[in-house]
Amino acid sequence: MKKADIGMIGLAVMGENLVMNMESKGFTVAA
Repeated sequence: MKKADIGMIGLAVMGENLVMNMESKGFTVAA
């Protein structure tokens, strides 16, 4: 597995958590 692959997966997971956190705090998120 290349570093780029790990980076992309990491970004996807972090991004998903960020969206969830923002929604739970009452922000509207356009995805």
